[in-house]
Amino acid sequence: MLQQTPVSRVTPVWHQWMERWPTPEALALAPKSEVIKAWGRLGYPRRALRLHETAKVISKVHGGVLPRTREELIALPGVGDYTAAAITAFAFGESALVLDINIRRFFSRYFDGEQFPSSSPSLIERKIRAELIPTKRGDVWAAATMEFGALICTSKNPKCDSCFLSNECAWRAAGYPEMEIKRQAKFEGSDRQCRGVVMKVLKERDKASLTLLSKEWPIQSQLEKALETLIADGLIETTGKSYKLAS
Repeated sequence: MLQQTPVSRVTPVWHQWMERWPTPEALALAPKSEVIKAWGRLGYPRRALRLHETAKVISKVHGGVLPRTREELIALPGVGDYTAAAITAFAFGESALVLDINIRRFFSRYFDGEQFPSSSPSLIERKIRAELIPTKRGDVWAAATMEFGALICTSKNPKCDSCFLSNECAWRAAGYPEMEIKRQAKFEGSDRQCRGVVMKVLKERDKASLTLLSKEWPIQSQLEKALETLIADGLIETTGKSYKLAS
């Protein structure tokens, strides 16, 4: 009889974070360098610093409890309209205007007949979309519309044939007009890649000299610019003639 090989499961990164820092107080006391390392490849490392700063504010100002009002949430470092609305909906189960890119794309096609929404929501868009939110179970509405945009009304190759809303879709009725998409600048050889290389080196060792970093990124002017901006962002700092993650 064939034995089934066990399937290895990777623990989600946020589980690892919660095990390591289960409360805002615990995260607030962690060294910045450890928070940056734990952030890994989750996205812009500046967000790790904002999360660390937010933990400090929640600990000192709110007694270790995440605030519930929009005004208090917006006042936290790195928290904008979208994050505040997402917390309100998913953490507290209240109705809030959650407008991630998947939701905005779905609404743009279904109601406006446009393939993609604008780069950021306008005041008019917010007002119109806010009228759609149900008074109860706003968290379910937010999750459902988000998943619909992510799985059905996708950016590329949307599943219009299996969409139960296709008969009422304004974009379909208009004949699926396409929009010109602004292409993102190439990552290869960019300043963003250079910054990422520097951060990777400093996550793997306590400190690194300019000479060592130059071996990883030989374009001196670009490397120096990356070091300057990373210091300005509070992600790294100098120690003697070397660089290290912010402590």
